[in-house]
Amino acid sequence: MTSNCSSQTIWSAQNIQTIVQTVLAALLFAILLGLSPARAQVDLNKRELNVPATLVAESQQVQAGQSVTLAFVMTPKPTWHGYWENPGDAGIGMSFDWNLPDGVTAGKAQYPVPDTLLISGIMNYIYKGDYAVLVNLVVSERVKPGPLPISVKSEWLACTDEVCVPEQDELSINLQVVGPDAAVSLDNAFNGYRDALPRQLGSAATFTVKDDLFRLSIPFPANLDIEQPYFFIKEDGIVDYGAPQKVNRDGDRLIIETAARGDALQAISGVLKIGPSMGLSLKASAGDVTMSGVPIGSGGDEGNFLGGGDQSKTSLLLIALGGAIVGGLLLNLMPCVFPILSLKAISLAKAGGDQSIVRRDALAYTAGVVLVATALGALLLALRASGAAVGWAFQLQDPRIIFGLLALVTAIGFNLAGLFELPNVNFGNKLADKDGAAGSFWTGALAAFVATPCTGPFMAAALGATIILPPIAALIIFAGLGVGLALPFLLIAFVPAIRNRLPKPGAWLDSFRKAMAIPMFLTSIGLIWLLGRQIGEDALALSLIFLLLVVLILWWFGGKQLKGQSGGFLTSGAIIAAIIGGVMFLPGDDAMDSQRVATASSATLPSEPFSEARLSELRAANQPVFAYFTADWCITCKANEAAAVQRQETADAFAAANVAVLMGDWTRPDPVISKFLEKHGRAGVPLYLYYAPGKDPVILPQILTVGTLTDLVTQPAQAANVG
Repeated sequence: MTSNCSSQTIWSAQNIQTIVQTVLAALLFAILLGLSPARAQVDLNKRELNVPATLVAESQQVQAGQSVTLAFVMTPKPTWHGYWENPGDAGIGMSFDWNLPDGVTAGKAQYPVPDTLLISGIMNYIYKGDYAVLVNLVVSERVKPGPLPISVKSEWLACTDEVCVPEQDELSINLQVVGPDAAVSLDNAFNGYRDALPRQLGSAATFTVKDDLFRLSIPFPANLDIEQPYFFIKEDGIVDYGAPQKVNRDGDRLIIETAARGDALQAISGVLKIGPSMGLSLKASAGDVTMSGVPIGSGGDEGNFLGGGDQSKTSLLLIALGGAIVGGLLLNLMPCVFPILSLKAISLAKAGGDQSIVRRDALAYTAGVVLVATALGALLLALRASGAAVGWAFQLQDPRIIFGLLALVTAIGFNLAGLFELPNVNFGNKLADKDGAAGSFWTGALAAFVATPCTGPFMAAALGATIILPPIAALIIFAGLGVGLALPFLLIAFVPAIRNRLPKPGAWLDSFRKAMAIPMFLTSIGLIWLLGRQIGEDALALSLIFLLLVVLILWWFGGKQLKGQSGGFLTSGAIIAAIIGGVMFLPGDDAMDSQRVATASSATLPSEPFSEARLSELRAANQPVFAYFTADWCITCKANEAAAVQRQETADAFAAANVAVLMGDWTRPDPVISKFLEKHGRAGVPLYLYYAPGKDPVILPQILTVGTLTDLVTQPAQAANVG
């Protein structure tokens, strides 16, 4: 980081005196600090600061073993500004000298997205208005409850366009360590502070320094518009800050070129600004980058989000929200959701068109769907923010979740078949009770949870937009997906012409309920197959023993019910113990990875494991490439493979055209595939790409046919991006 303390005056002879005075003032200030810190502090506090700082905590209470976020809230006076962590050609970033109790550690400062200030070729990275710098404090588990005094001595530089003044302050705050059961209230202002921070891009970028030019290649979805991006580099001495940045768009990448100032490192980091107070934090490693694509504008003092500021951001949100609602609606046609819909059908049949009951249950069902869809989205965003490379349906990459879901679906199936009843438990399978609004809620929650493996039309672009939109906007999209999934039942509830067509309750309802157990058992079979694919046959056999134990407990419970006896509490405890046992005996990650079934080479359409290195190698050899990304739990993926990918006609056409096939298996977590999906604006699978020699990749539809694939090689001139 640079530490130049020159001012930002117009670089002319008449201002040389001002610059020299500023530098001498800074040197004198440093000498005073070194010789007499106490006196320097006293003198400083006698005058009013130009960029005053206030230290606040997100919560005054913190539990041992947890963390609390502090904010240095900076409020520059009019015409004054502060600096980013790398101030550019001139300025000084903030420094922190902490005085912390034992067991408390301070993390690295987190800065909001800065602005640029260019005066006569001198580039400064600044904050023109109020801003907040965040620092996380981690409190060790060994810290006992009681007062927790925190103090810090911070220094920074305050400047106008004419003069710079070094400033400092000693700030303190008293926190309280509380017990694990104590309530902790949070300051809502920190939501705004965090919104101003750059979000983690997730995908790795590449840079090169050659012939006095710095080039940076950044993954950025091709379907998202952007104007006037600007890259703020954190490392000093790499680029010429004052040189203009030329930005090109080449497919799913932004390529930035500017003048280099020195030798490059093996890795760099920085922030790509995409709009006012909006940016993406990224890391880049050294590699080969060529300037290609189409210019989209140059960086400057102002930025635009997606080509039009707030208006375009709103337009993107509305388009993505519409896609999410339509995509959620179409999920009701997917086989992975149908078993849960059968439960809702029983509830509607029991209601028999009663307006109040149908509307109440529809709203409860919708609440369950929207809440779980939003919660999964929030967890996904949180994991991404922590640096994890995850995507939609990430929970089904964990066999423990699959086993728990298998036990639940199996129990629901036997409940529908009449093996037992749960009259005192409001859960997802208590749907025969017409007064069970809670049952409708949990049915909706279960529907949203099991719908995630399905990715239908309109969903890919909508979920892909959550990679780039602010967290609140992304959560709105996830909620919209839930609204779309629940929409058919809302229409039934609130459109009388539809509701009046519901059949009246009768003796047929019991037979209908038992018939609905069939799709539940089919779902159980599918989950058993998926679990076996992840953990192997030996571990699957052990898991099925615990599943059998769950069924036997339910059978025993059903027998006691027939005799008019209770036993619900004992049954619940036994089932929980059996499920925990099944989870505990699942193999570890290493063992599961070794058990993954390798059938790609023996398939109708043979393939190689996907890697970006192999893709680059094939493209460099001018060989056409078909890359597809799938997962065993993805119903859409498996349907496409059966109907189009793994067909002899496709294999023959690809063999005749010498098409190399790369398969990315995302059944288990794979950060490389996760990041590649993000680069193409996708939050999950499936993704199908075709690379013709010397051309940009074609993103294929999410629903494939044999003709879609064979036309790629028989009619290459007609290939176009239709994703």
